[in-house]
Amino acid sequence: MSGQEFLVTLNVPPSLEEDIVDLLLTFESEDGFSSLPVNAHDHRNLNLSLSEQVSGRQKQIRFQMYIPEQQLPRLVEKLRQEFSGSGIRYWVLPVIDNGYI
Repeated sequence: MSGQEFLVTLNVPPSLEEDIVDLLLTFESEDGFSSLPVNAHDHRNLNLSLSEQVSGRQKQIRFQMYIPEQQLPRLVEKLRQEFSGSGIRYWVLPVIDNGYI
C-alpha cells in the first residue's frame, strides 16, 4: 500500500443519494465506493418524521469509500460546500490494511 489511506463513511438522507453518487464519482478511487441502505438511530430525534420517532429509526443511505490522504481535505470541503445543513453524518478512519483475497 502506498501512502496513508482513510475510510470515509457517510450516512445520507435518501433524497440526496443521487447527488452524493455524482459527487463521489468525481473523486478518483482505485476501488470506487460502496452504498447500502441503513437504519440510523439517535436518541435526540433530530429531523425525524413522526413515524420515525415512533419506530426509533430513520432510513438513510451509507456510503463508504477508501480515499488517499491528499484527497481527504478536498472531499470534506466539497461536502461542506454543497451539502451544508443537509444532515449528512460522516466519519473518517485510518486504514491499517486492505486488499483482495
